[in-house]
Amino acid sequence: MIIQCKSCQKKFVVPDNAVTAKGRLVQCSSCGNKWTQYPIKQKTQKIVNVKNAPKASKKKTKRKKTSGIDVYSEEYLQKKHGIKIIDPSSSDIKTKKNSQSKTKKTDNAGYGFFNYLITFSVLSIFFVGILNFEKSRLSRKFPFLEPYIENFFETLNNFKIIFIDFITSY
Repeated sequence: MIIQCKSCQKKFVVPDNAVTAKGRLVQCSSCGNKWTQYPIKQKTQKIVNVKNAPKASKKKTKRKKTSGIDVYSEEYLQKKHGIKIIDPSSSDIKTKKNSQSKTKKTDNAGYGFFNYLITFSVLSIFFVGILNFEKSRLSRKFPFLEPYIENFFETLNNFKIIFIDFITSY
């Protein structure tokens, strides 16, 4: 059964057996209005045979062709963007492709200076971290390395202090 709030006109679906013949107090969840709902008496509807009216045929509007050049035609691309469309079956293109592929192979940029610099710095930080983690074990196995390891980390600490002082002074 579908009931409707009298104040805000919101509709709710309620099971048929929830509303008895005595009625039931219901409350709208939207506006909070309370009322007693009685079962709705269904009215018998008369079935009326209505003949289908002939549908009005829609007139198809013809699109007018824009005057001028088509958007992606060779002429338009040449005039607007300066692009020349060349037939791919011509032999000139094949020779250009071959020469371009040869130059591309020789023009490889390689690894580059900054890539080497980044790789070197990441690897060095990695090895310093491993050395810091293993310095006590290395000192036990090779006691003669202990002063060298301590000196290395003291030097790194000095560089860190110099760098921080340089940054904070400017």
